[in-house]
Amino acid sequence: MQKEKEVKIRKLLGEVVSVSMNKTIVARVTTMKLHKKFKKKYQTSKKFHIHDEKSEAKVGDEISFAECRPLSKTKRWRLFEIIKKA
Repeated sequence: MQKEKEVKIRKLLGEVVSVSMNKTIVARVTTMKLHKKFKKKYQTSKKFHIHDEKSEAKVGDEISFAECRPLSKTKRWRLFEIIKKA
């Protein structure tokens, strides 16, 4: 009897920054970090290219997206759901 490998899919929350490409949106994910020496909190952000098949997301929407297979050179994420409309 073989054990099936359980795959954990990464999901992130972010805000849509750009919808200028066809079936692709760009979202920004901001996180809070703590400086090791000075113990001060600061914000960092990273942008992700996300596949949006129906082009339903608009700029300012809060979305959740999940990891998937590579769809192009920069797209490795797909739109999971729109949490809050802008």
